Amino acid sequence: MSNADPRGRFVWHELLTTDAAAATAFYPKVVPWKPQAWERDPKYTLWVANGVPIGGLATLTDESATSRWVAYVAVDDVPATVARARALGATVVRDATDIPDVGTYAMLKDPQGAEFAIYKSATEGSAPRSGPGTFSWHELCTTDAEAALHFYTELFGWKEGAKHDMGEAHGVYHLFQHDGADYGGIYQMANVPAAWMCYVKVADAGKAASAAKAAGGRVINGPMEVPGGSWIAQILDPVGVGFAVHEEKAAAQAKSAAAKKAKAPKTAAAATESVGASGSAASAPSDGEEAPASRAPAKKSRNTSTAAGATTEMPAPEESAAGEEEAAAPARRSTGGSRAAKREKTAGRKAAGKKKAPAKKAARKKAASKGGARRKTTAGRGARTAGRKSARRSAAKGGKTARRSAGRKPAAKRPAAKKGRRAAGRSARGRGGRRSGR
Repeated sequence: MSNADPRGRFVWHELLTTDAAAATAFYPKVVPWKPQAWERDPKYTLWVANGVPIGGLATLTDESATSRWVAYVAVDDVPATVARARALGATVVRDATDIPDVGTYAMLKDPQGAEFAIYKSATEGSAPRSGPGTFSWHELCTTDAEAALHFYTELFGWKEGAKHDMGEAHGVYHLFQHDGADYGGIYQMANVPAAWMCYVKVADAGKAASAAKAAGGRVINGPMEVPGGSWIAQILDPVGVGFAVHEEKAAAQAKSAAAKKAKAPKTAAAATESVGASGSAASAPSDGEEAPASRAPAKKSRNTSTAAGATTEMPAPEESAAGEEEAAAPARRSTGGSRAAKREKTAGRKAAGKKKAPAKKAARKKAASKGGARRKTTAGRGARTAGRKSARRSAAKGGKTARRSAGRKPAAKRPAAKKGRRAAGRSARGRGGRRSGR
């Protein structure tokens, strides 16, 4: 900490705990810190990130005291700031206290009861630190967000930023700014003690949350993505002290890009197969490239970019028309290719249909011929059976007729026979008569 620290910047973070041993074992497993004894007082432990102290650890001798994190804000004059805080409704927990050759500090509570500290360094300056292990965000949960925002902007010169509606449970999330940039947030929650939550920057919020669980902590919220693309997780350490981890948007994007790159060969292969199947004129990506999205006319693409906040200038009307025509050309070629593919597909189906048609006809003819043959065979069998029956009938009739004919004499002979019989009769009678007359 140094005299160069500007008013309103968070410059130190101190963990007050009843179990220092548990804290020194837990935090280095979750965030990239190393505990180090302070050379001035070995009882006081420094949290070191990238070789630079960013906070401290003090043991509470009163076991009934509440373990907690306390954030220190730089001021130009500690006694004057304490007086101003009192005037705004704050409570003084510890008045201005000097640490020889180090600096001056005081501990306060805002009008809603959230604890914080102020600090004035006695040493030469240090530039603001960033990177994994540093504190990147500060969030106040309070019972009156509007009143708290007024208090801190008056005391530290913070500026009010944008507001985000979080619904009935939490109301409006108020951003506050320092040095022209968003620096933290304030939101309202009923029936919860007012307190500050400090966020530590990490490379991977998900891994930090998993490490916290494995080390005996508890994840109370997240990991989750927040507006802007960053990821956070809110955690309780083994003693129950709350803090949070923060994975910046750039780290999240790099991780996402690496994941996409790992999947790219499969995607590229699928895109190549798709292009080969559709006959599109657009070139397929090489191995390792991510398959591009389907192309759209340049005008639509530019409008989308503008809506998304792109800063590329729009070309002049003549250039715009030419650009649209050139950019639309691949789309038209792609469309033509897809139409040609459809025509080829349709022609292929027709050809397949034509190939199938003769086969179907042949099958039908074969079936018909088999059916005809069966019918013919059946008809032939019927005809033969009918013929046999007819022959039998004819033979039977013929036999009867023959038998009848055989039992009869010719009609021409019948009268002669009768005449003969009659003549024979007459003759016999005549002879008999003549015999009887003798």
